[in-house]
Parts: sequence; structure tokens; C-alpha cells
Amino acid sequence: MTSVQDRAEGALIGLAIGDALGMPTQQVSRQAVAQRWGAITTFEAPDPAHPLAHGLRAGSVTDDTELALLLARHLIARHGAVDARHFAAELVEWEDSMRARGSHDLLGPSTKAAVEAVVAGTPVTESGRFGTTNGAAMRITPVGIANDFDSIPKLVDAVVAASAVTHNTSVAIAGAAAVAAAVSAGIDGATFRQAAGVAVDAAREGATRGHWVAAGDIARRIGLAVELGSTDDIARGERDIYELIGTSLATQESVPAAFGLLALHDGDPWPACLAAASLGGDSDTIGAIAGAVGGAVRGVDGFPRHARETVLEVNGFGPSELAELAEALLELR
Repeated sequence: MTSVQDRAEGALIGLAIGDALGMPTQQVSRQAVAQRWGAITTFEAPDPAHPLAHGLRAGSVTDDTELALLLARHLIARHGAVDARHFAAELVEWEDSMRARGSHDLLGPSTKAAVEAVVAGTPVTESGRFGTTNGAAMRITPVGIANDFDSIPKLVDAVVAASAVTHNTSVAIAGAAAVAAAVSAGIDGATFRQAAGVAVDAAREGATRGHWVAAGDIARRIGLAVELGSTDDIARGERDIYELIGTSLATQESVPAAFGLLALHDGDPWPACLAAASLGGDSDTIGAIAGAVGGAVRGVDGFPRHARETVLEVNGFGPSELAELAEALLELR
């Protein structure tokens, strides 16, 4: 039986693995992925002409993992609280450091617009009012580790605190709340199906927060994605998720898609992450979410040893770095 520590670490390493698998196929169509690789079965390097990932080694993570770890360290340093203005400054510093390293995979559109608004003097209560993309959901896993889900409204409060500076909209908060709640439930020993149920409840609560925007309902779309994934026909399930749920960076597509792929593979995160990478679109974020939720449910052994070792080595993570972050986040729980 996996321990709470093992499942918390599984959420972080799973996020990184799913992110790295999807790195070379992000912004690539499913058809183009199939023509280039057939299906993704391991870590691959991007094509030299890739607009964001060119030059990265196979197994490299992207902003999904880096910003989740930035949020984790922010929470740990502030005993679980979020200083919105300081967090915005940290996001700017991160992007500057990435640009200095020659990276083209920088802040996403909602996050970048929001932090530029903060720098220009916009109050942090207003800076995220137009953030609808999945940037909040992709980095929210540390909040799920650091908070239990006994009170969904309290958990969603923590999600709002970590998200509002860049994504203060009903759809973005609903998506991030779903991911955080599923991670939190998994860490407490929930099965994937149980965690998905908690995610739906949290998405309903999250949809009542932030600035309302017109978007598909996250709770119902997670339910639909899980239903589409509840089939023994893997090829049909993947096609339905790609065509009916979608794999774009819109929160109402990418978050449900991650849950649908986990359902399709009975909560097993490794094949779900491979499927996310093979579908293309915002594949690194969908893979990161699937890896985080599945890792919280299955623990670190939900991923092959070679995958865990590759991600740690390629990205320069210390052998116990993610385990120590997981432990520190659990101390906040």
C-alpha cells in the first residue's frame, strides 16, 4: 500500500513526466504526431522547427512543471499562504530567467497579460479577470498536496488565492479546483473514480468564484470525458476525447481531457500520459494534469523507474528534491 508521502511525491513526479512526454507534441495536431512518431511510447525530442520546444532534450519539462514548483516553493516559504503581488513578481523573474537561457516556452497568454498588468499598476484583484486558459490548472498541484478536501469551499478558497492574480475567472478557477481536489483526494487514498467525483464537486464550487465568463461547464465536461473514457475501445475513446472534448489550452477542454484519458486507462497515469502526448494540442499540460492526478492516486510506482530517472536527470532535479518538496507541502496539510 502506498503512503501519503509516496502519493504526494507521485503527484509531483507524475506532473513532470506527463509534461515532458507532451513537450515535443505541444501545438502539434494529432495527425501530425501520428505521421511523425506513430504514437508516443517514450520521451522524444522535438523537431528542430518546433516554435516553442526546439533545442530541448528528450525528457525536458516545460513551464507546466517549472511554475508548479515555483508555486510549491512560494507556499512553503509562506506557510501555505499566497502573496499575490510577490507571486506575480516571481513569475516575471522566472520568465526573465527562461529568456536568458534562450527558452521560447515562456508564460502563457493569460499569465503574461496578467503579470504585465500588475507591473503596470493594476490591482491584483483585477489583473486576472480575463484569464481563461489552463495556466492555473497546470500549476495547482501543490495546492492539492498542501490542502485536504474535507471542506470543498475551503479547498477552493486556497485555489482562488493561488490562481486569482492571473486567472480570476469562473472557468479557470473551476478547472484548477477540479485538479487540486482530485490530487488532494488521491493523496488521502481515493481511487481514480472517487477522485474524479471529488473533482466534479470542486469544479461546481469553483464555477461560482471569480469573474463569470461564457464557457462550457467544467463539472459536466469532466463527467462527459470520464463517460467517453469508460470504454474498452482505446482507439475510439482517444478519438472521442480528441474530437468531442478537445485538447486546446482552453480550460474547458484540457482539464476534462486529462480526466477522460485517465478514465480510458483505468486511472493508470503512465499510459494516460502517453495518450495525452500522442493526441497533440496542449499535450504537455494535459499530460501534466493526468500525471499529477494519476500520480496522487497510484504513487510513484504508477510510473516506470526509467521514466522517473530520466526526468530527474535531464532536468537537473536532485535525487530527493521532489520528495522533499512533497514532504514540505504535506506539513502544510
